[in-house]
Amino acid sequence: MAKKGNRVQIILECTEHKASGVPGTSRYVTTKNKITTPDRLALMKFNATLKKYTLHKEIK
Repeated sequence: MAKKGNRVQIILECTEHKASGVPGTSRYVTTKNKITTPDRLALMKFNATLKKYTLHKEIK
């Protein structure tokens, strides 16, 4: 039987998009290792609507 992996799929959502008042959301789907990174992930990603790099945090 195959071993269950430690990698889980997560969704990153922009933190500045809601405050800007522009409709829509900026989200990215990626994976992380839940053993080495147990806390929530935060990365700088490109927001196409705002046309700049913004902080994207993991949502649940």
